[in-house]
Amino acid sequence: MALAESPDIPGGAGCPGCFGTDPQAMVARLREGQAVRIVLSVPELSEARDMLAVERALEEVAGVRAARVNLTRRRAEIEAGTGVSPEALCAALAVAGYAARELDPGALEPAGPDPGGRDLLMRLGVAGFAAMNVMLLSISVWSGAEGATRDMFHWISALIALPAAAFAGQPFYRSALAALRRGQLNMDVPITLAIVLTLATSVYETAQSGAQAYFDATLMLCFFLLAGRYLDHRTRSAARSAAQELAALEVPRATRLRDGQEETVAQADLAAGDLIRVWPGSRIPVDGVVTEGISELDRSLLTGESQPVAAGPGLAVQAGEVNLVGPLVLRATAVGRDTSLHALTDLVAVAESGRSQYSSLADRAARLYAPGVHLLAALAAVGWLAGTGDLRLALNIAAAVLIITCPCALALAVPAVTTAASGRLFRRGVLIKDATALERLAETDIVVFDKTGTLTLSEPEVQGFAELPQRMQALAAGVTAVSAHPMARAIARAAQAAGAVPAPLEAVREVPGFGIEARWEGQRLRIGRPDWTGGAGPVQPGGSAVWMRLGEGEAVAITLRDRLRPGARDTVEKLRAQGMRICLLSGDRAPAVAALAWSLGIEDWRAAVLPQDKAAHIRLLSAQGGKVLMVGDGLNDTAALAAAHVSISPATGLEAARAASDMVLLQADLSAIPAARQTAISAVRRIRGNFRIATVYNILAVPLAVAGLCSPLIAAAAMSLSSVTVSLNALRLR
Repeated sequence: MALAESPDIPGGAGCPGCFGTDPQAMVARLREGQAVRIVLSVPELSEARDMLAVERALEEVAGVRAARVNLTRRRAEIEAGTGVSPEALCAALAVAGYAARELDPGALEPAGPDPGGRDLLMRLGVAGFAAMNVMLLSISVWSGAEGATRDMFHWISALIALPAAAFAGQPFYRSALAALRRGQLNMDVPITLAIVLTLATSVYETAQSGAQAYFDATLMLCFFLLAGRYLDHRTRSAARSAAQELAALEVPRATRLRDGQEETVAQADLAAGDLIRVWPGSRIPVDGVVTEGISELDRSLLTGESQPVAAGPGLAVQAGEVNLVGPLVLRATAVGRDTSLHALTDLVAVAESGRSQYSSLADRAARLYAPGVHLLAALAAVGWLAGTGDLRLALNIAAAVLIITCPCALALAVPAVTTAASGRLFRRGVLIKDATALERLAETDIVVFDKTGTLTLSEPEVQGFAELPQRMQALAAGVTAVSAHPMARAIARAAQAAGAVPAPLEAVREVPGFGIEARWEGQRLRIGRPDWTGGAGPVQPGGSAVWMRLGEGEAVAITLRDRLRPGARDTVEKLRAQGMRICLLSGDRAPAVAALAWSLGIEDWRAAVLPQDKAAHIRLLSAQGGKVLMVGDGLNDTAALAAAHVSISPATGLEAARAASDMVLLQADLSAIPAARQTAISAVRRIRGNFRIATVYNILAVPLAVAGLCSPLIAAAAMSLSSVTVSLNALRLR
């Protein structure tokens, strides 16, 4: 059981085991006179009042100048003055009830404005504004203006349209050029050809004093296409690199021991063989072996183990584990890129690159569509030129074919639906981060759950606390009030729910690896391990027990079990009803995993699974033809999340897990998962319906264009009508 010092320690009131040494000495180790920026990950943030509580707790720490909380990213950025350590800030948040972990600011992208979205919006605005002005000028032509008046309006339209189209269409031009350089055809190649050919035809008609010019059609084409591109960008804007978030978790500094003296050094300055001191509340910066000290380690985010692990001399530790209780000294065996945490980062990066090869419905349509459009336009031009000998007419026919077949409807088919579905799911508490996530979610037939932090909450719950004698309830409430150990926090929460008034205790102290000790009315009170308290007895399968003993009396067991996440049982039942195969992969102990699997009716489960083994099992299921939905929250899940066909992470999970996933649950309840899959299936049906609308439109309109019955202007109007129809169909999503 993790331990905290007595509340009367100077500067350490209620500190959850962070002051294994004098805090003034810890402050003195830091460089003075230099303002620093500290970034903390606070995964338990969920609403506005949490933001205020976290900011208030941070601002109460001496030396903090300003604290800003980002609810979306679940981060706190602190501007600190002289001598403020990340460990002290994490300790203050732990007292306030929020777990926090330091991130490396240098490894994170700044959360500034979205340049890609701003660029698309600017080009969309230019195209729309120019199109409206050219349409106003075209009214005179449509009304019957002739001769010099008509030519003047055409030339003014050209002066507006040419620079506007050159600027607004750059995303399509760059994409088409890149595809052609690779020897490929994508959707932007016929778009670019249609814009260029229509502009060229319009300029030629204007120079020849022709009756028709199609500058307005070209600009409207750009406008509709940019609208689709912006909708697509919005669904992608939330995505971030999971490998980058993992890199940010690597501890940026460490306390190295040289000749008995402590020095704070950067991670890059460490070497194998160095002695490193790790203070309570800190993450371990390197792989190594403990040489001094007794403590407990939280490995839940790294391995999925729900119970802390006792640490002492000779224990091998890994980078990323959290020291809970007492200070440790360890000898580094691997640093930097050689640590297990960095190896996991590389594993995630490889998995992400593999998933990026997914071919979306729009991509598959483009591969079939683009060659057919080019061939059709070329055949129409050649046929009319051979039949009439009129190059001007042949180019007009080719331009009309390209415009009427221009894939505006196809370009809008996917983003219009995904935007509507994303908004619907966001209102239900699901954030879509990737444009193809809905398509992939609809294809899934296997769901793999992590246990700790996903199907269960990170802290256990106490069973039968109200049945204890009132005196023991009060003693338990008092002795656990100052500890940040998961079991102690669970007992304190149960005592509060039972209305127990904490007993006034004296000489409260934690004994690393054993429990908490105090004195009450002259008697010794202990709570912790059975061999330390004198307790013994059977424990329910899948559960654990903490024993409490007053004086020479009989030890009393306090039983704890994993606490199910809200909606977990209902989610499993609904996914099974949808025909999904349910699997459970966990790094926790077999008895705990078996008990949970039995309670939820999950027959396929595995325990003590390492992070790389989780990813390997996902790849095995995929190789067998399965489409895997992975749901996980921890560092040990990131590679599996990235390797899965599609993945979901709770917002309370580790930031790296949220980054590796395609969707994030914004609420504690898991019941949004089956609803999201049902919405995804409906969305894919709507996308396919949009493709059918675009196909029918082309079947009806193309023969008219090839036959010369549609001018480029009429073709542009028909193209706009099909785009509007596709957008309206997307709004029918249920």
